[in-house]
Amino acid sequence: MYPVELTAPMAQDLTQYGFESLKTAEQVDKALDNAEGTVMVVVNSVCGCAAANARPGAKLAIQHEKKPGRLVTVFAGVDQEATSRAREYMLPYPPSSPSIALFKDGKLVHFLERHHIEGRSAEIIAANLKMAFDRYC
Repeated sequence: MYPVELTAPMAQDLTQYGFESLKTAEQVDKALDNAEGTVMVVVNSVCGCAAANARPGAKLAIQHEKKPGRLVTVFAGVDQEATSRAREYMLPYPPSSPSIALFKDGKLVHFLERHHIEGRSAEIIAANLKMAFDRYC
């Protein structure tokens, strides 16, 4: 687990933009288990591609006119219980940090794994997410 003083600014990078930080398996279940509407989940991490690509891409995407009704995040390596439970909802995809998932009515409908994020600009990630928002939100 990473120290709070190291990860707090990385977590706040999303919570300052309206993402709700989920810390427990129960919070993840409430957010995702048969939830009505759309929910975007960002699996945050301390890696460079989360800072340079995933978080900025997610923040750009939610400025789109269509966006998910709920924005949540779990932090891999910090909120292990919540991250583990969120990843159960993301099956059959393997654990990936960072990653971004879009759920509609409790079903996973769009997923960006680390290899879709790493090496891509925030603008490309945002464009991908906006296309998913247009389709599902």
